[in-house]
Amino acid sequence: MLDKNAVENKYFNWLVDIVKVGNKVSYRKLLAHLHNTDFVYKYADSSRASDGEDLRYRFYNEIPGVTKTDLLYLDSPCSMLEMMIALSIRCEETIMDDPRYGNRTKQWFWNMMKSLGLNYMNDDCFDRDKFHEIMDKFSKRDYKPDGEGGLFTIRGCRKDLRKHDIWTQLCWYLDSIS
Repeated sequence: MLDKNAVENKYFNWLVDIVKVGNKVSYRKLLAHLHNTDFVYKYADSSRASDGEDLRYRFYNEIPGVTKTDLLYLDSPCSMLEMMIALSIRCEETIMDDPRYGNRTKQWFWNMMKSLGLNYMNDDCFDRDKFHEIMDKFSKRDYKPDGEGGLFTIRGCRKDLRKHDIWTQLCWYLDSIS
């Protein structure tokens, strides 16, 4: 059995590895802030929080040496990072799976980061105040009707994405790019 800090660090590193792009630019500060930000949801988005929390069991099943008891240390509410990674995985594994393209989980995640306006915040450009401003707008659904500033931007969308749950936004987004 590991101690609390060891489990939390191992879990965070596992999450980072899922969405890490290359070795030249680090986004650890941004990802750490996302992981320390609770996913606050409205509408029917409790499933997104549940999916995020379920990543902890995937971690347990994939990482040798992690016990069920260790999972007790991961008892915080779903973080933004967990929700976004879980949504990216669900998108890839249940909707967009195509062996011709390989695993695009990272692509779905970074598309959301771009829509939020966070994709430029690598470790050298991280702006804590701007991060909190963006997260505040997201949690209040104070982004543009086409989704810009939220998880999915759909140019020319005739519906106000702010009034719909995240899963519906994802499905409409995927329809718009296919």
